[in-house]
Amino acid sequence: MVSIYLSPSVQEFNPTVLGPSEEYYMNLIADAMEPYLEASGIYFERNDRDESLGAAIDASNAGNFDLHLALHSNASPEGKEGQYQGPDVYYYADSPASRIAGEIIAGNLMAIYPNPELVQLLPNTTLAELRRTEAPAVLVEVAYHDNWDDAGWIANNINRIAYNLALSVTQYLGVPFVDPFV
Repeated sequence: MVSIYLSPSVQEFNPTVLGPSEEYYMNLIADAMEPYLEASGIYFERNDRDESLGAAIDASNAGNFDLHLALHSNASPEGKEGQYQGPDVYYYADSPASRIAGEIIAGNLMAIYPNPELVQLLPNTTLAELRRTEAPAVLVEVAYHDNWDDAGWIANNINRIAYNLALSVTQYLGVPFVDPFV
């Protein structure tokens, strides 16, 4: 059976412009992904939102997962708050499998994000969830939570984003996507 480690943000201290934290919204997306993953026959485990990022990485590495999927929302650099937009999909630069998963996720996000030209696929070797996980890993910054349009898009599209990410996971793992709601 194929499997993933689902790692929504543990950053409860990171508020969005809408009020609730990055952790809150990314856990809503992960919650909404679960029925699609289950229906598609994908085994998954999730991080504990009350534990650290290090604990999530350790838990991921304790399993034999086919993918580590980290869910986050981004913030613009200091001094440019609210000025950046769009999903950033990070993959581990030294992993061909990570790149393939990232390409699928970024390509599918282009189909639902209002400005597809802003979806970026970015190699990285420094982010802990990419560098320290044993499974191929992708870290998705769903959109910018300090930008009103992006934060609203996240909040108003939880199920659509979850569907899209679950579809991407099935495509990467080579299993049929099953929508349990149809």
